Amino acid sequence: MAVVKIILTIIFVLDCIALTAAVLLQEGKQQGLGSIAGAADSYWGRNKGRSMEGGLVKATTIMAVLFFVLAVVLNMI
Repeated sequence: MAVVKIILTIIFVLDCIALTAAVLLQEGKQQGLGSIAGAADSYWGRNKGRSMEGGLVKATTIMAVLFFVLAVVLNMI
């Protein structure tokens, strides 16, 4: 059981580092002056799910779920 806990702890630490990096790489959610000119309705605003920013949002969500699951499992072991 100790080997499983060590492996899960290593995965947990790597997930923490990757989650921190993914959050820091994301752009701010503030529209700023772009909302006045209608930049939110541009091509990049509508297709954000296919861009790098959309990928970071999906990766952040997956890593956050993994973080909470590993935290609960490690607490129970």
